[in-house]
Amino acid sequence: MSIEVKNLSFSYGKIKALDDVSLSLGDGAVGLLGPNGAGKSTLIRILLGFLVPASGEGTVLGYDICRDQAKIRRSVGYMPEDDCFIAGMDAVTFTAYFGELSGMPREEAMKRAHEVLFYVGLGEARYRLLDTYSAGMKQRLKMAQALVHDPKLLFLDEPTANLDPQGRNEVLELIADVASHKDIRVLLSSHILADIETLCSSVVILNKGRLAAEGRIEDLKATDVSLYELKIKGDGEAFRKDLESMKCRVEETEDKVIKVYMPADRDRMEIFRAAARTGAQIRYFIKSQTSLEDVFAELVGVD
Repeated sequence: MSIEVKNLSFSYGKIKALDDVSLSLGDGAVGLLGPNGAGKSTLIRILLGFLVPASGEGTVLGYDICRDQAKIRRSVGYMPEDDCFIAGMDAVTFTAYFGELSGMPREEAMKRAHEVLFYVGLGEARYRLLDTYSAGMKQRLKMAQALVHDPKLLFLDEPTANLDPQGRNEVLELIADVASHKDIRVLLSSHILADIETLCSSVVILNKGRLAAEGRIEDLKATDVSLYELKIKGDGEAFRKDLESMKCRVEETEDKVIKVYMPADRDRMEIFRAAARTGAQIRYFIKSQTSLEDVFAELVGVD
């Protein structure tokens, strides 16, 4: 396993950030999901050796998270959510500097810096000052410094945050190539569920510091509920309450589509009977596929 932790707990004062978390992550790309405050960043910092857990144990690439922090950081790459740039540096000097910090000799770090900057699409701009880079270029530069020492495992924290569509696509293509063709395992933390579903085959979901779910996305989507999408005309509130009395979870999207999560053992005709009882007219009705977003909402209780 590339990452394995058992009964991990950590608190910031009276706030419990992680509460008895156990998980095992293997090869490929794994998504790390959870609402704000779920414990994602704390987990990454513990795995990187920046924080020491209050209790529990774990390994990253076989190294102990409490005893082998320096070895872990030499073997992994980290692309933080916040900018980590040094003013006045150009890209190749910056990237080589991070290679040296990872233990590479200076000449090797500089040679590798040129290579990874070309790989991430910044070869022609490698001598430009970082201050002149766009948001998308800065994200690709953060990817370069995370890759410069040829890590076996890559931690990506919100890699597509605040990017325009083109910049986001460029970074997603890079991550897909790293995960598919570079023999590098990836742990991707993001609030953009579509990115996780596109890039990852498995996922870890945290909620309020505890493990809410772990496993293959396809397995998690095979839930014991059936999802129906519909539009109605009439008393939507009464219709909703009738469905909820049958243990259905009901959501309404911005474009007035009602999503009904019905226990799989119930007959979908119950939806039409509820409409008849409450005087609602069903104008549109389909059975829909459950998405990762639906699974996430079900587990953490948010839309």
